[in-house]
Amino acid sequence: MNPKGKNPMSRHLQSSSLLAAAVGLALLQAGPAWALYKVVAPDGRVTYTDRPPSDRPAATLKTNGTVAATTGLPFELQKVANQYPVTFYSSTKCPPCDAARQMLQSRGIPYTEKTVETSEDILTLQKREGVQQLPVLKVGSKQLVGFAQADWVGYLDAAGYPAKSALPASYKQPPATPLVPPDIKAAVPEPLRLQADT
Repeated sequence: MNPKGKNPMSRHLQSSSLLAAAVGLALLQAGPAWALYKVVAPDGRVTYTDRPPSDRPAATLKTNGTVAATTGLPFELQKVANQYPVTFYSSTKCPPCDAARQMLQSRGIPYTEKTVETSEDILTLQKREGVQQLPVLKVGSKQLVGFAQADWVGYLDAAGYPAKSALPASYKQPPATPLVPPDIKAAVPEPLRLQADT
């Protein structure tokens, strides 16, 4: 027995238990690292699985349980959009951004548009994508900076997107959203400004 009356093994077990609890909590908060699909059978039965069915469309669920934006797309387009999601970074008063958006829409590419308007947006774009120029297109993990239609078409073709729109008539492009949401911008303090001596 320890002269102070404390067992050194109990201290080791206690610290191990705390470490295991911290790791377990971190894993619970992280959520699943794989895709989760909601499959509705012809008879209406709903199944959740980590593998997409090969014979019919399935809704991809986000880790928070909401359905991903590719729901309602034709099966082949849904598969491509899930594997190679398209993100388009744009700004107002940007003619190349307007031309790029028009090309994506006329080709029927489902995409997420993030607008870069504020200094917070610009800093976030620089950190996230390492660029200071717009427009930016992400097709899966591939990045294109600036609008060169032939390059964009080539990347979309390589990803497997159809050359002509396969979007259903009922499809509505989600509205563009700021790269940095307004509630986060409100939490960021204004930069310090120096006053001139008078």
